Amino acid sequence: MQHDTSSDIPPAMSEHFGFGTQIRKSPYFDATVRWGATQFSVYNHMYIPRDFGSPEDNFWNLVNTAILCDVAVERQVEISGPDAARFVQMLTGRNLSQMQVGQAKYVLITNESGGIINDPVLLKLAEDRFWLSLSDSDILLWASGIAVFAQMDVQIREPDVSPLQLQGPESGKIMEALFGPDISTLKYYWFREYELDGIPLIISRTGWSSELGYELFLRDSAYGDMLWEKIMAAGQPFGLKPGHTSTIRRIEGGMLSYHADADMTTNPFEVNLGRLVDLEMEADFIGKSALTEIRAVGVQRRQVGLEIHGHPLAQPNTTFWPVSAESEFIGKVTSAVYSPRLEKNIALALVETSQATLGNQVTVETPQGELTAEIVPVPFYDPRKSLASGAATTPQETVHG
Repeated sequence: MQHDTSSDIPPAMSEHFGFGTQIRKSPYFDATVRWGATQFSVYNHMYIPRDFGSPEDNFWNLVNTAILCDVAVERQVEISGPDAARFVQMLTGRNLSQMQVGQAKYVLITNESGGIINDPVLLKLAEDRFWLSLSDSDILLWASGIAVFAQMDVQIREPDVSPLQLQGPESGKIMEALFGPDISTLKYYWFREYELDGIPLIISRTGWSSELGYELFLRDSAYGDMLWEKIMAAGQPFGLKPGHTSTIRRIEGGMLSYHADADMTTNPFEVNLGRLVDLEMEADFIGKSALTEIRAVGVQRRQVGLEIHGHPLAQPNTTFWPVSAESEFIGKVTSAVYSPRLEKNIALALVETSQATLGNQVTVETPQGELTAEIVPVPFYDPRKSLASGAATTPQETVHG
């Protein structure tokens, strides 16, 4: 049954959320408020819903049924023109020479020092047209600045495109209810154009959840409210709930959150993503020389997983927690949370390479005091991402955040 939107929320309710006109609202903003969003954060200069109730309930909704998330904050940078393919390759160290139209790839954008400045999903719409679906940093400005000096024939803009994420084990059934059985043939990290009752969309088999899921890229913001309600109505028989990206699930899956687990001072080798950097390809890219040197010398720190002992963490970390071994500082926890499924405190940390050994015992300074921890493999759950891909034996992508 479709949610009754007529009387739940006073018309002025959305005015209670406000940082000023410089923070943009998504086409789904009013719908998320009607459906229970009570707290928002800011991401790419836009509001993003962060609270539809208990984070643990949100997690169980995601892994047991499905959730619909407003991720319009994943802004698109469109790069088009005769030199678009060559320009996009210059931005990333991932080899794109075999990328096909209709395919998506998780890529890293690096600066001249090899530092990560964004980890978007790249979509190839045509031989001369690409979208970068961004995590939280101003790549529109970065790409525009580079284009001024690149002497390539490209156009760079932010199109009117606003993604939703439909994620969870029931998401496939919901998509079939909306689009018919053809949608089930869409492969992991591929996309197609669709139309839903006149609403123009691109739909991809991607998402930031490590679960089966889809992203629906709305291509006309005027349809935002209508699209949200249509999906929620179709999803009611399958237990669909409004939700937000799950910190618990993404840490279980070992997925990076930009500004937390990586930033422009972090290089791909430190976060175990060297496979996304092809230093042997003929094409040049920004940061190639620096990353070649870093690989030759080796990294001084490395991302590891931690199981933190003690009582369940009251909430995810909001600061970087110091990590020590034998009373000597060796690094920091970048993301930590209690997993109700694993019944453990789990964390991602950057520690000195000499200490990044499985089984190593360390100490973490938390608001609950000093806690012991052990270095363990990541991801913590479903390491082959078979849930997201639908096939445990196929090579996997790593989705962004």
